Parts: sequence; structure tokens; C-alpha cells
Amino acid sequence: MISYVTLGSIDLARSRSFYDAALAPLGLACHYAGDDLLGYGPAPRKNALFVCHPFDGGAPTAGNGTMIALDAPTRAMVDAVHAAALQQGGRDEGAPGLRAAYGPDFYVGYFRDPDGNKLAIVCQTAGTSA
Repeated sequence: MISYVTLGSIDLARSRSFYDAALAPLGLACHYAGDDLLGYGPAPRKNALFVCHPFDGGAPTAGNGTMIALDAPTRAMVDAVHAAALQQGGRDEGAPGLRAAYGPDFYVGYFRDPDGNKLAIVCQTAGTSA
């Protein structure tokens, strides 16, 4: 359903360091890096997450209630992404763990990037190790 997602950043060099480390456990890499835009995905021309300077020239802002959730095949990957995000200057918004209110196998960690954008990393596979 979703083709791609774009997040605003004031500092693309900082964002590149952050997202390179945070998304590496998922096998996602920066396959496009221009002056105003970074593109992340599993392979070249398969970018699904873009980080850029806002096109209107204004300051980037994180939307209240806006969150991007990325899928992970294992709970260990949820843990690894969350840890990498915090090591790169991200802010914890909820440690990885089961959230029974969302389902018996809903394992998720929440964090904000250095620009304040909120992300979740989610594993919904039953029986994957934590």
C-alpha cells in the first residue's frame, strides 16, 4: 500500500550516520545520497525511506501522532535496531518488548531520530527469539 515515506532533516550528514547504523540490522542501506536527499532500501532503486531537507525550505518538524513503523523478521533485529538508534543519538520512546494490547506476538521498540521523527521497529512473528 505505501510506496515510500519521507522524513525531514536539518542535518543530512547527521541523519546519514544515524540511519546507516540504525537500519543496518535490517539489511537496509543508503542507496541514494544527494545534496538534499538520502534514500534507504534493500537494494538500489528499491528505496522506501527517504530523508531530506523539507522541500518548502522551512524547518523540519515531527508530526504529533505521526510515526513510521518498519518491519523486522525477528525480535533480535528489533533489539538491534533500537540499540543502534540510541547509540547514534536517538531518543528512547519505548524499549523493545511485547505489547499484548496490540496482539500476542506484537514485539516493538520505539525511538526518535535526532530530528525528532518517531519510528517503531516491529516483529509480529510468533516464536522468534527475543
